[in-house]
Amino acid sequence: MAFQAAIPPGGTWFDTLKKSFVDVPVDSSNGNAIPTSDFLEAAESLTTLFDLLGSLAFTPVKNDMIGNIKKVRDRQLASPADSSTLQSLVLNELKSKKHTSAEGLLWLVRGLDFTSQALRHTLQNPDAELSTSFRTAYTGTLKPHHSFMVKPIFSAAMSATPYKKDFYAKMGDEAKAKVDMGKWLDALEGHVRVLKEFQERKEAKW
Repeated sequence: MAFQAAIPPGGTWFDTLKKSFVDVPVDSSNGNAIPTSDFLEAAESLTTLFDLLGSLAFTPVKNDMIGNIKKVRDRQLASPADSSTLQSLVLNELKSKKHTSAEGLLWLVRGLDFTSQALRHTLQNPDAELSTSFRTAYTGTLKPHHSFMVKPIFSAAMSATPYKKDFYAKMGDEAKAKVDMGKWLDALEGHVRVLKEFQERKEAKW
């Protein structure tokens, strides 16, 4: 499980990440292949964001994402030769008539999409509070896929977000945090887009 490191003086939360999505390559010469280890490390680093939000209501959200990371990593560890990229990991697992990690990645991408949309909305709407940004993102990403039992748990988290000014205070230097967030989101959104397109392909379904 990922734990938040101390923010360095003059730095931001993004400086504490063990791996940033900015540093996860996409190989356009190889079908936009994304290296499994780098991606999972960046996703695991992202989960400390939910600690920054400062409410126990976000624990189920964080644990859900960590659980899906584990499903993908378990497959990688079980079959490393076939799992160097996320795409090869999924396709090779599906050939074996299993889909545990493929389903884990599907839900992980949905969770990352939710997170990126919430933070993008926050950046683009300076007058909107985090609760509005997170609720808007949840409605457009995870909510349509959640059962009636799960929706209240996640909805409670959306209402438990801190005030935006307090969130940025926890982020470190606010001006730098906004710049860093923009770069990080550009990279994360690119990875989500690539993976959503891959998951729509016939051979990536089960």
